[in-house]
Parts: sequence; structure tokens; C-alpha cells
Amino acid sequence: MLKNNATTGVYTTLEELIRLEYKAKGFSFLPRHAITSLLSGRHTSRLRGRGLNFEELRAYLPGDDIRTIDWKVTARTRKPHVRIYTEERDRPAILVVDQRMSMFFGSQTRMKSVTAAQLAALSAWRIFLVGDRVGAIVFNDSEIKEARPHRSRQRVLQILQSIVYHNNELRADSDVPRNPSMLNRALEGASRLASHDYLIGIISDFDGMDDETRRIMIQLAQHNDVIAALIYDPLAMQGLPGAGRFVVSQGQLQVEVDFGRTRVREPLSDYFAERIQNVEERLKKVGIPVLPINTADDVTEQLRHLLGNRPGSR
Repeated sequence: MLKNNATTGVYTTLEELIRLEYKAKGFSFLPRHAITSLLSGRHTSRLRGRGLNFEELRAYLPGDDIRTIDWKVTARTRKPHVRIYTEERDRPAILVVDQRMSMFFGSQTRMKSVTAAQLAALSAWRIFLVGDRVGAIVFNDSEIKEARPHRSRQRVLQILQSIVYHNNELRADSDVPRNPSMLNRALEGASRLASHDYLIGIISDFDGMDDETRRIMIQLAQHNDVIAALIYDPLAMQGLPGAGRFVVSQGQLQVEVDFGRTRVREPLSDYFAERIQNVEERLKKVGIPVLPINTADDVTEQLRHLLGNRPGSR
């Protein structure tokens, strides 16, 4: 539960996510980013950036780069020929956005579900603004909504509307049972939509991550660039309250916990911290960059800090 009872931070709105278009700058999902970016170093090679498309085969002209000579055609025709390429202008992206009950938690500024919604909106707007197609898979504990990648403002709005709908369906007294397996089902949906050289951004707390999750993500990363945004609440890392009795629920059952008792508080604190570290380690082992995003700090600033400003960007 948030420290204040205001609705701000508990649910998001379409208007809020639309306004984020004007903040979707100062970061890039391409490899041309600052050295401080989390995607620099050993992760740079995993993000292919834009490729080259074959345009035509023609006779060599003075001034052509000799590295573009097609030696097989040259040998066959006995005249020098070069292969002409143009920069690939389209890089489709799919955002996998988690809105399950496990995301309906926040101790400070906003819920994990709202943090995920804001991050998805910033990503969708950024992808659209650089001229690429964007699609999404938005899921909760009972359903999955898919939107195929398309380069249009209408598609971005469709994605944001789907996120807002699922976000506003979350309730503490919801009778929908938790379904950790929906994470794998959503990732399988991404596998069906993504053919080759897609950018796939997974925005989740990764509740329910198992060996099958790892297998699907390895499969996705074989022909696509995968980035995992791990949404977490600072309470899990900073430790649980030192005193007081709190009612805790996982969506079905409720129990009163006395955090004033050391033998209760410390094991729970260790469990939450170890779970986040375990998710990070499992993702990094399969070569997937992890962006840890918390619910307390501004999402835009966190994204800019992790991905870094591109050289020359405004």
C-alpha cells in the first residue's frame, strides 16, 4: 500500500500516458548510446541496431568502395560489379507489459503496475518517434491482448488504451486467482509475433519465472534483441518496516504480520531481496540486459540514466 491514500500512483490514465510523448527523448534502444548506458560494453553487440538491405547489383563506377565488389558476379561477367545497400529504415518492436495482481503493489510513489505502464508508454512513444513499428502484448492473470507492430500514432494509442484498461481492472479484493504462468504465455505470444531482428522489451516483475521462461527467452534472443525491465519496489531492497502489524495479501488470502518481530521481518526481507537478485542473475546468464526500474523514482529519469543520452541528442 502506498504511504499516501491519493489515487495518484495507484492507477494510470490514458491522458497521463499520452503526455509522456513529450518526455520520450534522451535515451535510445540502439547501440549508439553513451558509454554510461547499461547496454554498453558487452551488451552492445546484442543490440544490432539498424541493418542493411540489398538494393541492387550494378557495374562498378569510379569512386565506388572496392569493399562492395561482388567477386562472384565480377568473375562470371568479367566486368567489375558492386552490390548496393541501403540502410534498413524499419526496426519493429514488441512490448510485453505485465499488469497482473503481483504488480498491484507499491510502498512509496506508485504501484509496480503504474510504473510498468509509464515505462511502456515512454518506450512506445520513443519507438514511434524514431520511425519504427511498435506493437505490444498486454496481459494480466486471466487474459492477453495483442497488437501487431505498426507505424502509426493510432497503434500507439491502441496500446496505451489496452494498458490503461488492464491497469484499471486491478483491485485488492479481486476474485481473479493469481496466475504466474501467464508470463510464459505472454512470452510465447511474443515468439509468434516476432519473426527476426525485432526489439522485444519485457516489462514485468517476473513473478512466476521458471525454467520454461528461461527457455522461451533464450529462443527469443536467438534472432531478436531482448531487453528485460525488472520492475521492483524499494521496500524489497531496503528492508521491511521495523515495527507495526500489517495485513498482507497475495490476492486470495490475507494474513496479519507483525514486522516488529525480528524473526518475522528479517527472513521476509532476505526473501524479497534474494528474489530480485535471482531474477537479475538468471536473465544475465542468458545474455539479456536487465533494466532495474523502481516504483519510487521518476521513470523517465531512470530510463535516461540506464540507457544514456545519445551523443548529439537534444
